[in-house]
Amino acid sequence: MTDTRTALVTGGTGGMGRVIASRLAADGYDVAIAYTGNVDLADATVGEIKEHGRLGAAFAADIADEASVSALFDAVDGQFGHLDVVVHTAGINRPGVLTDLDLADFDAIHRVNVRGTFVVDQQAARRIRAGGSIVNVSTSMVRFAPPGLSAYAASKAAVDALTRILAKELRGRDITVNAVAPGPTATAVFLASTSAEEREQLAALPPLGRLGRPEDVAGVVSFLAGPAGRWVNGQVIYANGGFV
Repeated sequence: MTDTRTALVTGGTGGMGRVIASRLAADGYDVAIAYTGNVDLADATVGEIKEHGRLGAAFAADIADEASVSALFDAVDGQFGHLDVVVHTAGINRPGVLTDLDLADFDAIHRVNVRGTFVVDQQAARRIRAGGSIVNVSTSMVRFAPPGLSAYAASKAAVDALTRILAKELRGRDITVNAVAPGPTATAVFLASTSAEEREQLAALPPLGRLGRPEDVAGVVSFLAGPAGRWVNGQVIYANGGFV
């Protein structure tokens, strides 16, 4: 067995996924990313991975489609030869109060966030080597439960449940399964979708007095994927500075 470890990060061109991919490369992993749509961002992320002296590759995939995800994992196996860590960051949010939310938006959220997690975790569980890790990205909004995020929070509550159950189902495989639940994090999407006043209010909630940064979340993922995190399993880690 080669000593080189390989990670796959879904949503690898997003504000959080891109930083996680770069952090894992800095940790010594060869890193594949899965993305939808933006080839330029995918190429830029692979460039960051290579700047750390690691192998990198990007693959387009629909993470809620079984055939697409199976082909993604086949491509990673074909290029890297094995897989040790899967970090599933891909997800969407379409805010709206429950009484008014269009059910098409509800279905889109759950297709990506619930079905997507199930499909990616299913392939990850079938393919990861012993000693590996699966890390899903959830949200602190499950616990905070703010108005306007019922569909999103419900979808991520499902991610939490899938995480805990899969950890138990992989008994004897020496594979850990955990989730990271960030609070409000200053990604480009978050900054573009909130007003300065909203950001100031959210930053005041954690005792640490600021918004999260993608690097904060990447550090937790690095811990869970690495040797120091091997005794953490079946957990949802709230990485939110004390937000809730």
